[in-house]
Amino acid sequence: MRIAMFTEVFLPKIDGVVTRVVRTLEQLEAMGHEVLLFAPGEPPAEYAGHEVVKVRSFSLRYLYPELKVGVPTPAIARRVEAFRPHVVHTVNPIWLAAYGVLSAGRRDLPQLASFHTDVPKYTESLRVGWARHPLESWIQLLHNKAEVNLCTSGPMVDRAREVGIQRVDLWPKGVDTVGYHPSKATERMREKLTAGHPEAPLVVYVGRMSREKDLDQLVEPMRRVREQVPGARLAMVGSGPHVNELKKMFDPAYTVFTGYLSGADLAAAYASADIFAFPSTTETLGLVALESMASAVPVVGARAGGIPFVIDDGGTGFLVDPGDVDGWVDRLARLLGNRGLRTSMGKAARAEAERHSWRAATEALVGFYEQAIETHWSSTHRELNGPFLDRFAKPMPRALD
Repeated sequence: MRIAMFTEVFLPKIDGVVTRVVRTLEQLEAMGHEVLLFAPGEPPAEYAGHEVVKVRSFSLRYLYPELKVGVPTPAIARRVEAFRPHVVHTVNPIWLAAYGVLSAGRRDLPQLASFHTDVPKYTESLRVGWARHPLESWIQLLHNKAEVNLCTSGPMVDRAREVGIQRVDLWPKGVDTVGYHPSKATERMREKLTAGHPEAPLVVYVGRMSREKDLDQLVEPMRRVREQVPGARLAMVGSGPHVNELKKMFDPAYTVFTGYLSGADLAAAYASADIFAFPSTTETLGLVALESMASAVPVVGARAGGIPFVIDDGGTGFLVDPGDVDGWVDRLARLLGNRGLRTSMGKAARAEAERHSWRAATEALVGFYEQAIETHWSSTHRELNGPFLDRFAKPMPRALD
């Protein structure tokens, strides 16, 4: 199968959406499928044997400097036509991937869209709340041109339907249980994360450090946890636009900011922790929680967004209501102070992670691709395009080979 994929984010940026895209590319290659990927920023020229087309982009300097916004050009459409895809997959269409939606519609191609990030919800934390309703309308318009829409968690399926997205299904979660494993823990990484106090109880966060991650919600709980668990420390792994503000909020005597880690270092950081803390209320899935679980480290996370879809409260970790400082203190202190509980929860977390391989998730995705293709070529498929695209369509020959 030939798949044209458009994504709003890709390497070298690191986040949950990028991780899912790269793992999917790896599995699609292993399964014998061919992908032509369009990505903004400074991506590699190829990944996992698939060609990556670099799309000229600009930065949202004042809103989100890490984010590169791709600028669509007619050359993209020409590349799609030359590739002759069986299906077009748009990842979180907003801007560049939106062009993929419209271009595929104009060329009468089967479409699948995946809804990963609730961008309208982020408008409040980015202080552009006025944009929420227009964004929801735009997202609804784009997704409803696809034969199949996928979300990565049950709560996101509900959110997609709330926005007005139709034909929604669940793309199973996946995690790398080989790369992330309890055996990856090292004394060197424990020393690094604790600033030379490896015996100290250690809470770790991994991910982007931006306002919508609610990391400031850990400041008071960590201070109070140290009253019950003396010497408890926090390691913040990652970076982002909010990192300098966060450095001013947390006690520097008990907090380490490592910057971005990847590969073996990232796996060691997960596995060297006692607890993983995840206060974000805007997660669509929370892949970092799954990676922590694969490392046999229990997670304390917010009871919001997609996190409850990942964590079994009281089994693989704990869920805490957003804003419940007492709840955060209780769960963190209880786990830090009870090695037996940490061990049993860690084993349960690892067992749960082992149920969700990237291969199985990608096999499900290929099934959805086939569903989109079959639906598209049915007699009613052109109703999805609407009168404008039907009138001005430039159909491509159906890809049969």
